[in-house]
Amino acid sequence: MTTTTAPPFPWSTCTTVAEERRHRQERLAAAFRIMARHGLDEGLAGHLTVRDSGDATRFWVNPFPVPFARIRVSDLLVDERGAVVEGERDVNRSAFAIHASIHAARPDIDAAVHSHSRYGKAWSALGRLLDPITQDHCDFHGDHALYDDYRGRVLDPSEGGDIAAALGTTKAVILRNHGLLTLGHSIEEAVWWFLRLERCCEVQLLAEAAGAPVLIDDAAAARQAHAEQGSPVAGWFTAQPLFDAVLADEPDLLA
Repeated sequence: MTTTTAPPFPWSTCTTVAEERRHRQERLAAAFRIMARHGLDEGLAGHLTVRDSGDATRFWVNPFPVPFARIRVSDLLVDERGAVVEGERDVNRSAFAIHASIHAARPDIDAAVHSHSRYGKAWSALGRLLDPITQDHCDFHGDHALYDDYRGRVLDPSEGGDIAAALGTTKAVILRNHGLLTLGHSIEEAVWWFLRLERCCEVQLLAEAAGAPVLIDDAAAARQAHAEQGSPVAGWFTAQPLFDAVLADEPDLLA
């Protein structure tokens, strides 16, 4: 078991493992409510995870089958190698197959977000990366990947390993014929990248439906925009109002 005495993410004010664990649980529960508010949940599909602060091999995940809009801290599960460590509900098999491999392959990140969002699914059917057609798209300039395969519902951890390999060191992946997945050094960051990526898919679909989008042809400008607004701290910071709002409006999530 890997333990820490201080939270790895620099903007947390927690000073103990227990405080950081509770903080991550609260923010994860809030993340589900945010996803629901933006219409990014769909039935039983989708799962969000955050690494446990006291044991890096474990992660907190939503149980099966609680809707995103009803998730509370007490609903969350810790999973390790497919077994529930805390909690009484079942783990979504796809959640384990995908997230366990990603958390293992990417010790630099603490959170992952996956959902079957409308525009993410539509764009994934094209089997393409996004193009730098707006400033917002630059958040993912050279920083998203394509998993160019579809084998049905992900149930085998080996396919989770293939998805992790496709991700490489990027913060997002388009899962062909499936949807989107984003990563973050915090759950706030990972959620913001998912919201942003979903909107970028929507905008590019609209632009291509209207004609031929003009790409940002200045690579240096795209890189500069990415450096300013596509960094981990930018993602974390931009998400703060969303979390503040849902925590104020829906305090029942803390139960």
